[in-house]
Amino acid sequence: MSNLFHLDGPVLQFINKLVYSVYLNILWFICCIPIVTIGASTTALFYVSLKIAKNEEGNLTQAFFRSFRENFRQGTVIWLILLGAGIVLGIDGYVLYHMRFENAFWTLCTAIFFVAAAAYAVVLMYIFPLLARFDNTVGAMFKNALFIGIRFLFCTAVMAVIYFVMLLVIVRIFTPAVIFGEGLCALLCSYLLSNVLLLCEEKTEEHGAAAD
Repeated sequence: MSNLFHLDGPVLQFINKLVYSVYLNILWFICCIPIVTIGASTTALFYVSLKIAKNEEGNLTQAFFRSFRENFRQGTVIWLILLGAGIVLGIDGYVLYHMRFENAFWTLCTAIFFVAAAAYAVVLMYIFPLLARFDNTVGAMFKNALFIGIRFLFCTAVMAVIYFVMLLVIVRIFTPAVIFGEGLCALLCSYLLSNVLLLCEEKTEEHGAAAD
């Protein structure tokens, strides 16, 4: 029983991870304030969270800002594309909701909207972890994020539940939980994504070896 509270024991390790998530959440929030930097900040958050999931965290602040600088340009481009697409989807959803018609055309448009919204959510959850781990073009990042999200549907569903529960807790149950916010979500998702991204790395290496 005493091993539970040892420095390397599960209880203190769990507390350490929670503290890390709070600290990363603060860094993430501060770096998101200019709005256009949300992409680079989220990439940096996942870069460190994925390291924590593998027990390779090291200096959190140094790792965060190194990733922030290295992925700033591509992360910003990806975020601005996502922001624009999100605004378009939001407008479409508003229009469809307030122009309900009992005809086949409205039903078809609504179905297309839900498919597009689901694809958008999948890309949003996966693209920044992928950017934190791999070097690729912006177009390839979007394509791979969608493909991987569909390929690993269970992981995608669990990640969506994590974000939904966190939002529900903050908005409806315990607002101060915002101190954990995106930091804890990213850390929990990183544990789920570790094996998925490892498989992607192995596939990439196999394709590279085959090309040689």
